Amino acid sequence: MIHPPLITYRQHLRALLSLGLPLVGAALAGFAVHMTDTIMLGWYSVSALAAATLATSYWFVIFIVGAGFGNAVLPIVAAAAAEGDQTTARRTTRMALWLSLGFAVLVMPLYVWSGAIFAAMGQEPSVVADAQAYLRIAGWGIFPALGAVVMRSYLGAQHLTAVQFWVTVASLFLNALINYALIFGNWGAPELGLRGAAIASVAVQTATLIVLMIYADRRLPSYRLFQRIWKADPGALWSVFRLGLPIGMTSFAETGLFTATAVMMGWLGKLELAAHGIALQLAAMAFMFHVGISQAATIRAGAALGRRDERDLRRIAKTAIVVSLAFGVAVVAVFVAIPSVLVSLFIDPGEPARLTLIGIGVTLVYIAALFQFVDATQIVALSLLRGVQDTTVPMGLAIVSYWMIGLPCSYLLGFVAGWGAVGVWMGLVSGLGAAAGLLMWRFWGRSVKIGRLA
Repeated sequence: MIHPPLITYRQHLRALLSLGLPLVGAALAGFAVHMTDTIMLGWYSVSALAAATLATSYWFVIFIVGAGFGNAVLPIVAAAAAEGDQTTARRTTRMALWLSLGFAVLVMPLYVWSGAIFAAMGQEPSVVADAQAYLRIAGWGIFPALGAVVMRSYLGAQHLTAVQFWVTVASLFLNALINYALIFGNWGAPELGLRGAAIASVAVQTATLIVLMIYADRRLPSYRLFQRIWKADPGALWSVFRLGLPIGMTSFAETGLFTATAVMMGWLGKLELAAHGIALQLAAMAFMFHVGISQAATIRAGAALGRRDERDLRRIAKTAIVVSLAFGVAVVAVFVAIPSVLVSLFIDPGEPARLTLIGIGVTLVYIAALFQFVDATQIVALSLLRGVQDTTVPMGLAIVSYWMIGLPCSYLLGFVAGWGAVGVWMGLVSGLGAAAGLLMWRFWGRSVKIGRLA
């Protein structure tokens, strides 16, 4: 067999960063959109912020499952593009849009009648009423939001990632402007408070989808993506469903782990829960780098699969792992050097419990530094596995890691062993560490072997 010319690690690094850095920027901008909502609603009223926090968390847990169908487009289209197969790329993307639409229709009642669910969770009646009012508007955003995931994956698989950064930055500013007008009633707009924030979310999500669709159609006209979009393709539909459902359920399992630990921190007390939120915000901000790089790794791995080039896939994987771990080292250095400075940024100088809160937060930031490595490793492993279209077994490994190792360890260390907040977070480290180990074992033990396994 004649191998293509060997691509050096330097070339792999350049290709990974050129793809990944715009995606990192887009992830950070998307994170900033959420932060903008939080800050503006906090300025408006504490009750509005509380209701929005509950409602948006609920919205995201449902959304992340449906996003699996859009995320499945990334490896399939990347492999098809590497083979020059425009038909598969087109049909896959269309069927992902179909599945996303179907999922949105099915879950919409969960938003419209969310009040009963919040009440069953024991939330205060005023919070329940506000959260349901928010979701009866914001819930409609599930349609454009899922469609945008499909389009981002389609464009990313074609190495068109810069546009995603610029569109997300534009959405950040648009969201802030609409929030400013509709939440507070500025510029002659009605003061709608929480409902204004919901309208802003739906408007921005819809605008994002429209821009991405127009760009995709004009930038890649030969694909004829939207021509006869109503035509069914059972084979492509099944491929997206088979790959996408495990991706969505894996993301749901991980989100569930973090949600469950937040509940446990609430059992410990308000200060512990507040410190947990601060440390998690810092960790999440750093995690956006790994999100962007891992998406680039999926694209690169998918292309290697399309070329049936195992040698290249191995180098792609090693490059992505080293880049993520190197960034993790930099984050650890910052977290360890100035933890109190970072935590204090989130606390009002006049807060009576400021010193206690900083003390708890600093301890959690130290642990957040520890799980930088395991969190980076597990998302890169998952992304490489998605790139070679291996998602079902990794879903099982992730669920075992998060729910059968991480969650019990959080409870046992936090409450049975009496370690409190530190124990809950060490449980997070154990779950993410188990996922990192098992998923890397799956990739290097089986999935990297292109063409040698049935």
